[in-house]
Amino acid sequence: MEIYFIAPWRELEKIQVTIASPWKARLMSNTAAPPLLPETDDFFPGFERKRIRTSGAEINLVVGGSGPPLALIHGNPLTHVSWWKIAPSLARDFTVVALDLRGYGDSSKPEGGEAHEAYSFRAMGQDVVEVMAALGHDHFSVIGHDRGARVAYRLAVDQPGLIEKVAFLDIVPTHHVLSEVTVGWAQESYHWFFMSQKAPFPEDLLCRDLDYYMRYKLNKKGVGIEIFGEKALAEYIRCCTPEAIHAVCEDYRATLGIDFEMDSKDFGNRFVECPALVLWGDNSHVGRHFTPIETWRRYAHDVRGEAIPTGHYPAEHRPDIVYDRLWHFLKD
Repeated sequence: MEIYFIAPWRELEKIQVTIASPWKARLMSNTAAPPLLPETDDFFPGFERKRIRTSGAEINLVVGGSGPPLALIHGNPLTHVSWWKIAPSLARDFTVVALDLRGYGDSSKPEGGEAHEAYSFRAMGQDVVEVMAALGHDHFSVIGHDRGARVAYRLAVDQPGLIEKVAFLDIVPTHHVLSEVTVGWAQESYHWFFMSQKAPFPEDLLCRDLDYYMRYKLNKKGVGIEIFGEKALAEYIRCCTPEAIHAVCEDYRATLGIDFEMDSKDFGNRFVECPALVLWGDNSHVGRHFTPIETWRRYAHDVRGEAIPTGHYPAEHRPDIVYDRLWHFLKD
């Protein structure tokens, strides 16, 4: 079913939303999410910082709140800090676990292996499973952005009995992206192919000025870098080390190799079975070059979602909208 409604954040603009049950019920409901908590000097007030060893890495994380367990998985070139504007609000209703993927932030950075398998989305997803198990959670929901959303997809396909609900922020599936490359997307996503080149070529070039690289990477077209705030930006720059750059390159090498092979084998045979929410920025590469709901329905059986007025970093650009949509999806 397709409906049109007047979006409250843009007067007299119609936003098309493709609706699948129970998303229809949410839109028709008068239930309001609790208000978004104001930002504080502390990224995660009341959260506990932990470091958990998994079978393949040591994972840095924060955990807080109470209620059904919820894992938050960041993207590139970010860290768990990317959830700082919405995690405290979600923690009123959920036990929130925001972690650094292996290779990112303050998590360990293991060697990638001959086929870069240590940085496959399956390997990173296994870290998430083991972290949640160590915290006492054998079932949980997961929200992923960018690379984290690709980890979440692999988790939902590989571990259907563990994942209750999944939300994908500003991606379409890796298999689709690499099977149907367009000029426009390739121009905006040059780093997929650059960072996947043989080591140490991309590492050597990027490490010549890491501060410049990070500011350039985060400064998305038509959005700017101000959405992050000085404190979060400083944290992302702090975590961008030569060791992290190598790990991220290994991540992209795995994507174009072992991950694409897995996704190609699964396409049409294995699907995301749990309820899935897709949110994407109308001013992001996803909004410009893809039809996300139509595409996701080739990979998942129960999909709902919408475009929102953001760029590629929605949780930091418009935390109010992202929090509202996630809260309703998770509480339904």
